[in-house]
Amino acid sequence: MSRSALIVIDMLNTYGHPDAEHLIPSVREALPHIVGLIGRARDRGVPVIYVNDNFGQWRSHHGEIIETTLAGPHRRLVEPVLPDADSLFVIKARHSIFYETPLSYLLSQLDVNRVVLCGQVTEQCVLYSALDAHIRHLDVTVPDDAVAHIHRDLAQASLRLMERNMNASIRKAASVEF
Repeated sequence: MSRSALIVIDMLNTYGHPDAEHLIPSVREALPHIVGLIGRARDRGVPVIYVNDNFGQWRSHHGEIIETTLAGPHRRLVEPVLPDADSLFVIKARHSIFYETPLSYLLSQLDVNRVVLCGQVTEQCVLYSALDAHIRHLDVTVPDDAVAHIHRDLAQASLRLMERNMNASIRKAASVEF
């Protein structure tokens, strides 16, 4: 039997980095689809796991990350995707959601064998996370309208790579079933 988890990648963001001006328009496009996925997952009792950078602040926790992003100039991109009381939270330091995090253990404890990846950035964190999920023998689904990119051409190539080399299911968010 297949058990899924929705993984929300790096959506709690201050957008204070050099590529932000290229990323923000794509985030705006993806945001309604991400919100829809989160709502459907919550309605169906599917685990929603936020995996987020800590902005290099090693004393921070998820509450502080949320406060920092809401205090920034792009809070409208963060508010719709805030974790609720049932959401799980993992802090990461590098591109992959698995790299030196407890995510693999958490997924095994939840008996998850399929991850649905949404968030940002398609050609970076989403791509590397999909590869790491694949090598852990997890089924991977990536809704192409629920991931944001910096470079459209690299994002499209990344999605093709995920589908071809990692056997990821690339589909529209509305067609993702939990």
